[in-house]
Amino acid sequence: MKRKVLVVADLRADQVRNVSYEALGGAKTLSGGGEVAGLVLGHEISSVASSLGAYGADRVFVIDHPELAQYVPDAYVAAVEQAMKVFEPQVVLFAHSAIGRDVAPALAAKHKAGQVSDVIHVELVDEDVIFTRPIYAGKAFAKVKVAGDMIFATIRPNNLSMPEQANAVAEVVSISYEVPTKMRTKVREVLKKASSGVDLSEAKVIVSGGRGVKSAEGFKPIYGLAEVLDAAVGASRGACDAGYCDYSMQIGQTGKVVTPDLYIACGISGAIQHLAGMSNSKVIVAINKDPEAPVFKVADYGIVGDLFEVVPALTEEAKKILV
Repeated sequence: MKRKVLVVADLRADQVRNVSYEALGGAKTLSGGGEVAGLVLGHEISSVASSLGAYGADRVFVIDHPELAQYVPDAYVAAVEQAMKVFEPQVVLFAHSAIGRDVAPALAAKHKAGQVSDVIHVELVDEDVIFTRPIYAGKAFAKVKVAGDMIFATIRPNNLSMPEQANAVAEVVSISYEVPTKMRTKVREVLKKASSGVDLSEAKVIVSGGRGVKSAEGFKPIYGLAEVLDAAVGASRGACDAGYCDYSMQIGQTGKVVTPDLYIACGISGAIQHLAGMSNSKVIVAINKDPEAPVFKVADYGIVGDLFEVVPALTEEAKKILV
């Protein structure tokens, strides 16, 4: 059975995030040989549309309008709906990001359709669409089949395989945008926190600090190692609550869920809430001076020692190899 699958691109700083390309790979699987299309929403963003074709989109729809320059729920829901009327998909995929988690359920409710969140694997079984998602804070996995003719899902970054980049050129179709007559919210001003470095949710390598860093100053060795490894820096909720770092860095059940190739936990005891956000990392290295710390139970490699001694030593060794 051939299906039409629409992938709504997730943008950051007007650039398509990797999870959208990963979703295109999943869309190819679910389409069963049907058409896969991408959708780009925003203002003055038409230049990024071509990249979706290189990763597997047969067509790319672009809705470019000043009202979409900043995320507003009603505006984005209306925009995706307008694209759906043109393309008529059976499956719509989003990134499991703040926007995707907001828009996908809203559209599913409007269409009285099923919606699956935080998908880490997609497959066709006897022509049925099957999604795999973690449950019970990552302790188990559920395979989900959605009843009905319309399916919405959000894809967790770093889980579906990135399709090989090709020289394919997709047809780019502009769709006119009709601003909803009723907008429950309106953005007056956006104050962005200055940030630098690798995107935490898509990072292949993450170095995180916990209460063991003891202060904001204690994050300096963490940043030093991250710089050498071209890694993102994360934190436990304990470190955030103590004021050592910003909550935007928090990893865990109430923070970001990450699945990097390498996760280095420094001074993190391993509370269940933190493990829920990083336990699916491919390789976990734990550094803690308490040999009984729970984090060692999920770690592939454990180092019992003072992070202020171990992390600088690791940084120096990494420099010899990588720099």
